[in-house]
Amino acid sequence: MGKGKKGGRRLNKKQITELIYNLFEEQPNETFSYKQVFRALHLDTHPQRMLAINLMEEMAWDDYLSKVSDQSYRLNTKGQVQEGVFRRKANGKNSFLPDDGGKPVFVAERNSMFALDGDRVRVSFMARRQKHIKEAMVTEILSHARDTFVGQLKVERDYAFLITESNYFVHDIMVPKKKLKGGKTGDKAVVRITQWPSKESKNIVGEVVDVLGKTGDNTVEMHAILAKYGLPYRYPKVVEEAAEKISAEITAADYAEREDFRDVCTFTIDPKDAKDFDDALSIRQVSKGLWEVGVHIADVSHYVKEGSIIDREAEKRATSVYLVDRTIPMLPERLCNYICSLRPDEEKLCYSTIFVMDDKAEVKSWRLVHTVIRSNRRFAYEEVQAILEQNGVKEGTGEPAPPAPKGGYKGELADELITLDRLAKQLRAARFANGAVKFDSEELHFDIDAEGKPTSCYFKLSKDANKLIEEFMLLANRTVAESIGKVKKGQKAKTLPYRIHDAPDPTKLENLREFIVKFGYKLKTTGTKGAISRSLNALMDQSQGRREQKLIETVALRAMMKAKYSVHNIGHYGLAFDYYTHFTSPIRRYPDTMVHRLLTRYQAGGRSANKDHYEELCQHSSDMEQLAQNAERDSIKYKMVEFMGDKIGEEFDAHISGIQSYGIYCEIDENHCEGMVPMHDLDDDYYEFDERNYCLVGRRHHHKYQLGDAVRIKVARANIEKRQLDFELAD
Repeated sequence: MGKGKKGGRRLNKKQITELIYNLFEEQPNETFSYKQVFRALHLDTHPQRMLAINLMEEMAWDDYLSKVSDQSYRLNTKGQVQEGVFRRKANGKNSFLPDDGGKPVFVAERNSMFALDGDRVRVSFMARRQKHIKEAMVTEILSHARDTFVGQLKVERDYAFLITESNYFVHDIMVPKKKLKGGKTGDKAVVRITQWPSKESKNIVGEVVDVLGKTGDNTVEMHAILAKYGLPYRYPKVVEEAAEKISAEITAADYAEREDFRDVCTFTIDPKDAKDFDDALSIRQVSKGLWEVGVHIADVSHYVKEGSIIDREAEKRATSVYLVDRTIPMLPERLCNYICSLRPDEEKLCYSTIFVMDDKAEVKSWRLVHTVIRSNRRFAYEEVQAILEQNGVKEGTGEPAPPAPKGGYKGELADELITLDRLAKQLRAARFANGAVKFDSEELHFDIDAEGKPTSCYFKLSKDANKLIEEFMLLANRTVAESIGKVKKGQKAKTLPYRIHDAPDPTKLENLREFIVKFGYKLKTTGTKGAISRSLNALMDQSQGRREQKLIETVALRAMMKAKYSVHNIGHYGLAFDYYTHFTSPIRRYPDTMVHRLLTRYQAGGRSANKDHYEELCQHSSDMEQLAQNAERDSIKYKMVEFMGDKIGEEFDAHISGIQSYGIYCEIDENHCEGMVPMHDLDDDYYEFDERNYCLVGRRHHHKYQLGDAVRIKVARANIEKRQLDFELAD
């Protein structure tokens, strides 16, 4: 007898409800699609199926079921009390992010217990009201994400306040006058919270731990950005003193245990303003059609011993931070700019990957060795690019270099640079053929005067000179990762921090596929990783130079996951490498130093390191990398607003670079500065936000603002304190 009928009778609503309950209760860990439910319950008629769909929708509304996709559900096995992270929004639309990765849940301000952004909280889900969104109430703040905040002091007769730039708090922080540390009205200061809001008092009380200086001063503002993210803006004197005591002498023992590359043609290629040169390339021909290419990396771990005061500071920082006008180094200046830096005409200690390659850039053999090098020349990227172009090398092609002109190639070390460029292009072509994703990055740069004021703003494109270095660094990183991670069947790989990158979010990828159809493009969203990434690359190539190019690149990037560090290897999707790590920048990244130490240990026959300990270090490094990127973005925003501050009322051609429910972001075409046209300025209609199609649509006149559209804007406001640039649409 079929389940859709009972004794020959058609099932009623109550009976179908009971069958659905039983199905999900019996298999609590299974996800069921509509079709699977219909099949399992033998619901054969359209009315029965529609009734089942409506019932499952109601059960999801009541939190009995969890909606997995538009057409599938599973039993909700989560309790009504959960733990996770609180996210505070300036517009009052606060949310709770559960630890299990579930969807954000709305938390009204009255139910927030004054939790701050990033706090760990325990919540209780509230009874669901008909036709209302799911809500949670904070019942306990488990831990505060931070206890120090940056802002501007306002000193009154009897008390003082710290006014923060972001809406962290419902109220400003009160500071007792005796806890001001000399701070005055208008000073930027760092304040530590000494009393959090409670049932007895809603006030937040703090004490000044550092007065940064006058608001508007360039160094003060840059330090304020760093302090906002809890990043250091000074180097501890005791650590610098320890660095001063390190000897730069290369001993007889050092020479004896290292391979000597001092007489091999070697050079560095870096940005023109760089001071820390942590990688160098060497090249020599070993026989006809065979080249030995050395990727030489500063041997930081030789000088920075594990557990030392310098190492503890480097571990805490985890990365150098690159703001618009300055670098906040991971290592003391004596190490990063002098002892470890691979400066020209100085003998330096390195950890090197030495590759023997043929003319097709296929690696015939390689070795990992500690070396001594002597760089012959320090190049800036622009110099190398000029040499390549002067000698007729075509930008971006994998074609062999042209025959040498009479009298040889123009420029110092031109032969070597052209050979390396040719090999790099073949490595790059092989990488893309293997399924690497093709996103050419553009970086926003400012020219800064002596006072730190920006004088021009432009995008810096990655050219052949940059890609030459990139390909050999990728080769070194991949090869050393494979040497540890790729083991014979039955063997266990030793611990190593990997740089991992997961496959794109399937839902976002599907949204991209649906979105690009209207422009006439296709995209594979199922199949092997390689097939999907090759389809993405084809999309990038097809949209190149077309009006919608920027729009498609933006939407595609949003589908990509963030790369991070972990000892649990899942490969690197974007690069299409099964094994990948960071080995090539130990001066500015702590994971590279960890990798150097472990490789040295394993080469000496040492046992595998503690996985849990290194996973904690990986997590910390990933977190610090994210904070450094946030600080860099804030410094760019600050300089952008400062640069546009004297252009109020001027008009520019722009394009729509982002769309939110509260307004549209526009990027000026000539200088790439981005500002926002607030929604309240779009007063010709009532606009609705179509999140799926990245556009605003007028309800009455159906005018549409779409990501990528060309617009004419007028600069309306430049609020440097809030790092906010407001535009108006010009008539």
